[in-house]
Amino acid sequence: MSNRQPSTGNASGLSRRSFLADTGMGFTGLALGAMLHEDAMAEQTSRRPRLEAEPHFPAKADSVIWIFLTGGLSHMESFDIKPALNKYDGKTFQETPFAAFLDKERREKNLAGQGSVVPPRENLMGLQTGYHAYGDCGLEVGDWFSNIGECADDLAVVRSLWTVHPNHGMQLTWHTGHHVREGAKPTIGSWVSYGLGSRNQQLPKFIVMGHSIGGCCGGEFAHGANYLGPHHAGVKLSTDPDNPLPFVTPFGQGVTADEQAAELDLIGRLNRAVGVEYPDDPQLRARIRSYELAAGMQTAVPEIMDFDSETPATQQMYGLDQEHSREFGSQCLAARRMVEKGVRFVQLYHGAGSAGKWDAHNEIKKRYDREAPKVDQPIAGLLKDLKQRGMLERTLVVFGTEFGRTPGAQGNGRDHHPQGFCCWLAGGGIKGGVTHGATDELGFYAIEDRHYVTDIHATVLYQLGLDPLQLEVPGRKRIDLHRGSPIHEIIA
Repeated sequence: MSNRQPSTGNASGLSRRSFLADTGMGFTGLALGAMLHEDAMAEQTSRRPRLEAEPHFPAKADSVIWIFLTGGLSHMESFDIKPALNKYDGKTFQETPFAAFLDKERREKNLAGQGSVVPPRENLMGLQTGYHAYGDCGLEVGDWFSNIGECADDLAVVRSLWTVHPNHGMQLTWHTGHHVREGAKPTIGSWVSYGLGSRNQQLPKFIVMGHSIGGCCGGEFAHGANYLGPHHAGVKLSTDPDNPLPFVTPFGQGVTADEQAAELDLIGRLNRAVGVEYPDDPQLRARIRSYELAAGMQTAVPEIMDFDSETPATQQMYGLDQEHSREFGSQCLAARRMVEKGVRFVQLYHGAGSAGKWDAHNEIKKRYDREAPKVDQPIAGLLKDLKQRGMLERTLVVFGTEFGRTPGAQGNGRDHHPQGFCCWLAGGGIKGGVTHGATDELGFYAIEDRHYVTDIHATVLYQLGLDPLQLEVPGRKRIDLHRGSPIHEIIA
């Protein structure tokens, strides 16, 4: 309890914020004063803390599952197969018809003054895995991702992405459209939260699972909301059924459920009492919603993370019966259960650590042989499960990474490659069994229907019924580059 005294003997002379700070005890490990401060800051920058909101036009998707492989996945050995690399294995670019690819001006044309960071890798390296064609569409997929390959007819692969920086600050760009040097900006998940609000009053609009990207590359900014306000930031949860809410444990030791319920009731009555005097106070309304959400999460989140109700077949589909795939499989299964409960945006990280486990500068085969099985079956299981439940139609799944890898060898690995790479989308009104855009024969340059990552953002927003040109905050106008344009060629 604070020692601060009211300025008058009249309760009306006490400010609402001081009153609540004085009377509010610890709740679920969250500092009331800090939360009130966040509300105040959010109120200054965002005038739209709202519940279910109307989209700009009819939506084809209700929720998004956003999967990010940290470090830069090799595109030409996953979803943009380049057999020519086997043909020219070990040869220099000068010994092939592609000598002009290493022209310095061309290599650095779209880079923001950092082309020298990634030196030319002149000796081409053959594919480090096999590949097969899948589905009626005949999509060629690397053997590291054979399970996802089985879902080929549900995928729209965009093979013509490019970036402006060759280093891992592009990890943040994948989530915000801005490089880490530009600082924190609202992420795609926070824009969805801001634009559409909540579908479930017991769960956050935007949930994050997995380890965040490194501090060098944006860290927590990758699921932050910046000027949209903290109530639109991603809420980190754990799939550990014994500790799914590490940030909302009871304050102090030995707090019983009844005691916590009594505390909640007291805070609720105090809030309502102050609300009589300040019925239109947006900060007070936000505070009440915060407590209601926190209380709801204590029940809803543990239920979501308890997989006992799932059949053994479903758990096996996600790879929960195998040690190597259990962790990410649990995240994918939890993501399905969250979407089922109405969560708008679920962000899944894989491969955190240093610059990322998919950053294969050396021993790419050994590294991907180890990492790919951790995600391949879980992601395929997610797609198959959503489809069999009739949920894929309204759930948009996005699979991406910050850039590709070089066709040329860096020892027995591949270097960073910003000039061309790929991602894929599935469900949520996206065409299945299609590819869009193209890189050249070696996977070096995006040469056909080129897209910056913000075009992926715009496509996601468009499928949710949001116009990226209308999503802005007064005084914080977004520039066109960072809004992107929907990729209509892959929209059903």
